[in-house]
This record gives sequence, C-alpha cells and structure tokens, in this order.
Amino acid sequence: MSPQPTSLSSTSATVRHVLLRIEATAQWLAPPVVRIALALPFLRSGLTRWDGFLSLSLGTLFLFEEQFKLHVFGGEYALPAPDQLALMTAIAEIALPIQLIVGLGTRFAALGLLVMTGVIQLVFPNGWANFHLYWAALAMAIIAIGPGPVSLDHWINKGGARSGSPEAR
Repeated sequence: MSPQPTSLSSTSATVRHVLLRIEATAQWLAPPVVRIALALPFLRSGLTRWDGFLSLSLGTLFLFEEQFKLHVFGGEYALPAPDQLALMTAIAEIALPIQLIVGLGTRFAALGLLVMTGVIQLVFPNGWANFHLYWAALAMAIIAIGPGPVSLDHWINKGGARSGSPEAR
C-alpha cells in the first residue's frame, strides 16, 4: 500500500481549491475590467468632439459633414443629417462609456456601443480586424455576462431583491 493515492487526491483537492479561488476572483474582476476596456476608446474619442460645454468642435462637424462616408453596396454615401448625427455621437461617446464604467444600465450601454461599432464599421470598413472586432466582442461579452458585482446595477438589483420585487429575483 503506497501513499501515492492519498498524495494524489490531496494534490487534486488543492488544485481544485486554487482553481475555484481563481474563478471566484475572475468573476468579480472580469466584468469591470471588460466594461472599462470597452469604455475607454469611446470616451477618449468623445472627449475630442467638444469645444467647451455643449459646443461641438468645428473639427467634429467637418468630419461628419465632409469626411465620414458610409461604405455600403460598393459605394460611398454622405451621412444623413450630419450635424445631428455628430451631436448624437458626441453625447453617446461620453454618456455610454460613463454608464459602463460605473455599471449603470450596463447591458443597454454595451448594446448602444455595439450599434455604434457597427456604424463605425460602415464608415471605416478596414478597421474591422484592428479595432471593431474587439469592440464588438467586448460589447457582446458585457451583454452576456452582465455588469458584475462591482456595479451600480448590482447594488440597485440587490436593494430590489431585499424589498421582494419580482424583477430583482
């Protein structure tokens, strides 16, 4: 009778314990890290769109009016309502990343950035492999896994669960 089976089962139990601890830590850390990873490029872009409080920069207006074109059906087409689209984009590139960072309306914010990524793909079709694929993957991961425990959504839902609301369950 050798001591190997006991040693092997002890090692196996230790490995299982370590893996469970790693998994628990990742479940806590991964959602905010993924949210921040998606938020940062959009927030950086959004900060460049403004010239002071609620004033779009001339560069942003020029880009949307003259430079940005939709690449669809083999042609290039001007953006519809470029000034309104520039304003909506500038607002979304600030508001949605902030929502992601704090974890408020997380899945909706991620969906909004996923839609924006799709539109950006139509404007810059060569960016798919370098940026757009990763942004889309991050957005879909957030939609799938949710905000995680380090988020306002989690704490709001946790409060709802205490009050017995069926939505929080």
